[in-house]
Amino acid sequence: MKNKHKETLSRIFNNPIQSGIAWKDIEFMLVAMGAEISEGKGSRVRIVLHGVRAVFHRPHQQKETDKGAISSMRRFLSEAGIKNVEL
Repeated sequence: MKNKHKETLSRIFNNPIQSGIAWKDIEFMLVAMGAEISEGKGSRVRIVLHGVRAVFHRPHQQKETDKGAISSMRRFLSEAGIKNVEL
């Protein structure tokens, strides 16, 4: 993973939960981890990482992901065996 991906992962696992992480940065990080991403209906995105499946909604009207989606992404990554990284 590149440093940019590690930075995104670190921001996802930061406490308190941050908002304002660009969704495209999250998608690029997931692809770098080996995730399979496919389009669903509307703004839905299906993600499979290490056998764990999830469906997320891409934010629209803004580029940044809200705190609820960050919390869900954190839970998804934890279930897939991904831990926070120290830069």
